[in-house]
Amino acid sequence: MNRFTSKIVLLGDAAVGKTSLLQRFVSDKFSPNSMSTIGATFVSYEIDLNDYFLELQIWDTAGQEKYHSLTPMYYRGAKGAIIVYDITNYESFERARNWVQEIKSTGNTTTTILLVGNKIDLGSRVVKQEEAEKFASNEKIYFIETSAKTSNGVQEAFITLSKNISISRQNKSSTFLEISEKEIDVDEVIVDIEKIGPRNSLGCC
Repeated sequence: MNRFTSKIVLLGDAAVGKTSLLQRFVSDKFSPNSMSTIGATFVSYEIDLNDYFLELQIWDTAGQEKYHSLTPMYYRGAKGAIIVYDITNYESFERARNWVQEIKSTGNTTTTILLVGNKIDLGSRVVKQEEAEKFASNEKIYFIETSAKTSNGVQEAFITLSKNISISRQNKSSTFLEISEKEIDVDEVIVDIEKIGPRNSLGCC
């Protein structure tokens, strides 16, 4: 069976739950005291899309404004972008909309964008689902709400993105890299292969 690789980037404000979503997807774990990412963390995860295996090379980026200038080097060449906001924090939603526009402004039409409203387990929602759905529809991007804490929607989010990257590959004949069986094992999961910068004790969830 063929294997392909695809670069994915996680974007969004600090403390919206990017790292927690990734941890839940890769290892089905949740750490309420997860530390904020400094720079970026790289995770490789392989999924079976029936016709072939897709290795997701996922970059989890820092959300603090002081690291914003570094982010373009992580989303450059990405086949997929997961842009996360906290449904209890309207400012994070506004920043997510800015991220969508920034990705689109690069002129890279091959990047599949998924907007994710996280923390639906909390009762203090300020971002209406309908508003986010309307924005996503207008921008012709995908949308889903999740909870990294309860795992609600997390698998669906990553699988949705992966399947639509697959469709884009088939429709646009995009330059995915074919990988031989000797290079990657079927069920291989590599976590924290590379970290850029230390971690601090700022909490996020």
